[in-house]
Amino acid sequence: MIIQRKEYIDKLIAFKDKKLIKIVTGVRRCGKSTLLKLYQEWLKKQGVSDNQIISINFENLDFEELTDYKKLHTYIKGKMIPNKRHYIFLDEIQNVKEFPKVIDSLYIRDDVDMYVTGSNAYMLSSEIATIISGRYVQIEMLPLSFKEYMESTGSSKDRGVKFMEYLEGSSFPYALELKDQPKELRDYLESIYNSIVIKDVVTRKGISDTLRLKSVLRFVFDNIGNVISPKKIADTMTSDGRKIDSKTVEKYLEALMESYIIYQAKRYNIRGKEYLKTLEKYYVVDIGLSLMLLGSKGGDMGRVLENVVYLELLRRGYDVYVGKVDDCEVDFVVNDNVGTAYYQVALTVRDPKTLERELRSLQLIKDHHPKYLLTLDDDPKTHHEGIIQINVRDWLLDK
Repeated sequence: MIIQRKEYIDKLIAFKDKKLIKIVTGVRRCGKSTLLKLYQEWLKKQGVSDNQIISINFENLDFEELTDYKKLHTYIKGKMIPNKRHYIFLDEIQNVKEFPKVIDSLYIRDDVDMYVTGSNAYMLSSEIATIISGRYVQIEMLPLSFKEYMESTGSSKDRGVKFMEYLEGSSFPYALELKDQPKELRDYLESIYNSIVIKDVVTRKGISDTLRLKSVLRFVFDNIGNVISPKKIADTMTSDGRKIDSKTVEKYLEALMESYIIYQAKRYNIRGKEYLKTLEKYYVVDIGLSLMLLGSKGGDMGRVLENVVYLELLRRGYDVYVGKVDDCEVDFVVNDNVGTAYYQVALTVRDPKTLERELRSLQLIKDHHPKYLLTLDDDPKTHHEGIIQINVRDWLLDK
């Protein structure tokens, strides 16, 4: 099954032939390689010939010797035809040592349009970004949104049923092939998890105690949507007999975020208009990974729903924070180049006391930015003195 990732394809098309390196980042198996193939097919339909496209996947052993940057540069130059424009695709570029030298050398040529992918944020760390600073645009890729899931699985079932499938399954594209095979799906998710932990975390960071790393990740997965800190994680694990200090936890969390398996949402004081430096929240890139690692413990639907909303806000291009107003919390404060908005997420607010509690934090905000309450209740869109209550499925599909 080839899933058309139209949103990402459109971004690549918009940057075609622009003097920028297009860098697609995201967790392993979220569809980056397939995206490049789909885009190459689009290029061919626009009249680009096969010999104008140079594509290398560095996870393919056929190209292993090209992980030497000098050999890679020589290989690409040897493939280029005089007086032709070339579209160069370098997939999983982080496997090439000193790859920025190759990118920088090709970038200065007028006959090159370059696209690269990577599965960890290290490739854009300060020392690497300095070399290609101002010369690239980053496209952050995530697994399937609910809208993409609906489009890919057809409409034979009620969308409410589909949404529960989405919440209880995995959003990795290939997981759709296995959604009716629970054992095979679990094995597939476990292989993704092991690949991320071993290739992107343990090996790169030189971590020797993989069990402690796994314990930290389990703690984060088990506390999706809860405010936590490295000290809290360290104290809890130490009291459980797995001694670890907060600096080690910080190192692990940083490595896990760089591999895109978890995301951090910092806190923002809405009334004081300042970013807070402690007690962040964490979300997982795919709920299926959490269920695989935690079993039934990972199935709190309220936290799962919050996680889905968080990822969708990222997809829509927002900077996302956890809001604090007086003694209350707003699930998400989002900013983009258009402005600010506030989101509260709840499974149901049909109980009057629950509705009152969920509305309170939004009511405390006295500015005029949009405010939303997203729930699973199958009720018409409702307004509560300027606060829009909407079914979360409608919101996810309304784009």
